[in-house]
Amino acid sequence: MELKVPKIWIADDDEAIRLVLEEGLKSAGFEIKTFSNGESLIDALNTEKPDLIISDIKMPGMHGYDLLKHVKNNYEKLPVIIMTAFTDMQAAIDSYGGGAFEYIPKPFDLEEAVITIQKALNEHNDAKPKKIPKAEIIGSAPSMQIVFRSIGKLANTNATVLIQGESGTGKELVSKSLHKNSPRHDMPFIALNMADIPKELIESELFGHEKGAFTGAVEQRIGRFEQANGGTLFLDEIGDMPLETQTRLLRVLSNKEFFRVGGDKPIKVDVRILAATHQSLESLVAAGSFREDLYYRLNVIRVDVPPLRQRKEDIADLSSAFLKRHADSLMDDPKVLSQEALLALTQYDWPGNVRQLENICYWIALMAPTQNVNLEDLPAEIINNDQPEKAENENWQSGLSNWLGEIYQSKSENMLEIIEPELDKVIIDFALGKTGGKKQDAAKVLGIGRNTLSKKIKAQKA
Repeated sequence: MELKVPKIWIADDDEAIRLVLEEGLKSAGFEIKTFSNGESLIDALNTEKPDLIISDIKMPGMHGYDLLKHVKNNYEKLPVIIMTAFTDMQAAIDSYGGGAFEYIPKPFDLEEAVITIQKALNEHNDAKPKKIPKAEIIGSAPSMQIVFRSIGKLANTNATVLIQGESGTGKELVSKSLHKNSPRHDMPFIALNMADIPKELIESELFGHEKGAFTGAVEQRIGRFEQANGGTLFLDEIGDMPLETQTRLLRVLSNKEFFRVGGDKPIKVDVRILAATHQSLESLVAAGSFREDLYYRLNVIRVDVPPLRQRKEDIADLSSAFLKRHADSLMDDPKVLSQEALLALTQYDWPGNVRQLENICYWIALMAPTQNVNLEDLPAEIINNDQPEKAENENWQSGLSNWLGEIYQSKSENMLEIIEPELDKVIIDFALGKTGGKKQDAAKVLGIGRNTLSKKIKAQKA
């Protein structure tokens, strides 16, 4: 019996893209038909049907979203892969929310595209279109596309998510986007920073307390879990949560009920947990300061938010947005950065990440003498390119030694079992961040084979 050759239709107004995909996918064993616009592809659907459609978003006439909507309304099971060079979070959310099987930002890795196509052909795409709130995160850098794709894929789920990233990268903004684009978006979003609460008050803050439970408890208090019932509870800096509170949190996640401090009546809750940290929870687990079972319970899906120094191409758009926001609050016209001023911002490494950039833009909105901001109008730290983290980097050996000491305290033998995977993760994440998630390019950066890189990534997820 002769095997059926899968038919792939491609809609893209860029002839070069069509040719690359046609040649690459034909050599991978697919039958290809290309279209320069969405209208001609829809006309062709009246007489035959492919096994899969790949469509660009921005094309003359019908946009890719309109094509996607038409296909999902008339051929619900037909998988559609959306690709675009105009990458932002809303593009990813609209693609997945509209029923696309996958969203691929350009430029793409042909080998990865073939894997995605094979996966789409092997699965039924039953996604239903849903109304998605507008996005709030700005970013077109390749490293941000990974974040946007994660948010898009999670838009219709209640999955527990662990958000990791340095301080100031926007982890809470990611958590709010996950909530706003979830089935719980009409319910409460409650945020709580573990690092801001005294250890002796954390359990009362989370679970509430009964009147007289302890000295000063003059009345009953409703905790954050009850406040977030039906919605989302965002636990920021989860790595700072005391061990005893971690134990109670684990019970809540397992049983979906808890007791107020000093109470004897179980309280049932339905809460989605989003957690965030700037620390390595794996290292905290190894050091014995974070429960391993809680780590695996929280780390169902992880979203890594890149530091600003790894997405400097976003600085111009971020600065413009921040300057406009602060100008509106001051009831003034937005300040405009000169090319020299923008270059200085781009050359700075931003140890405080996006939060620091926003603060600098607020300073500019208040202090710059004219609407047109020149280099000399910037704060001295930017003009002089003072980089506080450089001194820290010079002491990286000391930091590494301290970390090894923590591991030694919990595992004085076979330490490499813990150390090597952690170092591999840092190095691989760096390479993938620099290459926009392209494994082939990341393997070249590291000087290893692509198969070796894939095995290491797979081992990390195991």
